[in-house]
Amino acid sequence: MSDLQNITELAQVEAALNKRWPENKIEPTLDRISALVDALGSPQLSYPSIHLAGTNGKTTTSRMIDQLLANLGYRVGRYTSPHLESFTERISIKGEPITPAQMIATYKDIALYLDLIDSRQPHPISYFEAMTAMAFVAFAEYPVDIAVIEAGMGGQWDATNVLASQVSVMTPIGFDHMEYLGDTLEKIAQTKAGIFKPESNVVMAAQTAEVAKVLMAQVAKVSAIPFREGIEFAVKKRSLAVGGQLISLQGLHGDIEDIFLPLYGDHQANNAALALASVEAFTSVALDQELVRDAFSKVSSPGRCEIVYKDPTVIIDAAHNPHGAAAIAKTINNEFDFEIVVGVVAVLSDKDVDGILRNLATCLDYIIICQNSSARAMPADQLAKIASNYFKPEQIEVISDLKAAITYAVEKVSMANQVNEGVGAVLVTGSVVTAGSARGILNSIGKV
Repeated sequence: MSDLQNITELAQVEAALNKRWPENKIEPTLDRISALVDALGSPQLSYPSIHLAGTNGKTTTSRMIDQLLANLGYRVGRYTSPHLESFTERISIKGEPITPAQMIATYKDIALYLDLIDSRQPHPISYFEAMTAMAFVAFAEYPVDIAVIEAGMGGQWDATNVLASQVSVMTPIGFDHMEYLGDTLEKIAQTKAGIFKPESNVVMAAQTAEVAKVLMAQVAKVSAIPFREGIEFAVKKRSLAVGGQLISLQGLHGDIEDIFLPLYGDHQANNAALALASVEAFTSVALDQELVRDAFSKVSSPGRCEIVYKDPTVIIDAAHNPHGAAAIAKTINNEFDFEIVVGVVAVLSDKDVDGILRNLATCLDYIIICQNSSARAMPADQLAKIASNYFKPEQIEVISDLKAAITYAVEKVSMANQVNEGVGAVLVTGSVVTAGSARGILNSIGKV
C-alpha cells in the first residue's frame, strides 16, 4: 500500500472511531469491553502487563517504565492517552508509535467485532474502548514481551481493567473528573484502586494520608504486596543540571546514584523513582546501575514542561487540572530564572478552570487568553472573566485564536528580551489539546 493510501485509510479509521461515544463521557461498566475482548480471544492475557492509574504523571511514568524495560532487552508495547498530535501515539511498539499500516490492519481486525458488540449491548462501544481493544490486539499481533498500559479515567471500571497485570502502579491522586470519580479524594482513590489485582505487586507514589489509607485497605483486601514511595523506595536527593536534573534513587534492591534525568521538576524525579520501583517489582531483581542511568538519560516526555524553542524560550505543558498546574508553576518558579513569563492559556470547560488559573497565577506575569480546537473548549471571554479573579486587567490579553495568541506571545517576549537584555519565556498550557495544537503551530511558524 502506498503512503498516500495509508494516509487516506488512516484518516478513515480515525473518522470511524471519532463517530463513537467520546472518551470524556463515561457509562461506567466493564460489560462492553469484556464482551469485546472475549470475542477477540482475550489478547490482553497473552503477554504480561504493568497497569498504571492515578491523576497526574501516568504518561511520563509509563514512558520511563518503557525505556527501562527496553534497556533490559524487552520488546515493549505501551498504551497511553490522550494523544498530543496523532492518535497513533497512543499505541507504541518498541518506543515508536504504531505505523499507519499496522493501525489500519488492527482496526480491520476488530471492526466486525465492534459492530457485533454494538448490536448486543445497551450502549455501543466507545472511542476509548475501541482504542483499548486495538492496543490489546496490536500487542498480540506484532508481539510484545510486555505491555505497559495506562488507565484512561478512574480504574475499577476503566476499559483497561480487563488486564491480569503482574504490577499495578498508582501515581499521585488529586481532584479530576469528579463527575464520575466522586467529590472527595477518598472516593477517587477507591475507584482508582480498582486496578489492584489479587496477589500482585502494587507500587504507589506518595499520597495524602486519606488517600494512602484507602489504597492500603484495597491492597489488604486483594492480598497484594505493597511498595510505597518514602518507605520501600524514594528519591534520595536531586539537584538542578543543564537540561534537566541529577537524581539519586533508593530502589527496592539498593541505591542508584548520579542519574541524569533530562526532565524538569521534582515531580519528574518522583515519577522516576516510581518507574524504577515498578520495573524492580516486575523483574524481582536489582537492575544494573549503568543500565538504569542510560535508560533515564534517554527519557523524553512530549508536552510535559517541554522546551520546544530557545530564542525566546517556549515551553509547552499539558497541565489540565489544578494538580498539574501547580506542578508546572512550581517548576517554572524553582528551576528557571526567567524575568518575565507570558502564558498562553486555553482550557476545556468541564475542568476545574478556577483551580488551574489560581495555580498558574503564581508563575505568570502576563496571561494571553485563547481557545483551542476542542468542542469542549471554554470560550475565551468566559475564561478571561475567571482569569480576572487572579490577574490584574493590565496582565490579561484576550486573543481567541491559538496561533495568533502564540505568535503574539513569542513576539512580546522577544521584544522584552531585546529591551531589557533579560531572559523571558512563553508557557503554553491549560489542556492536552492546547499542548498538542501548540506543537503543530510552533512547527508551522518555525519555532520547533
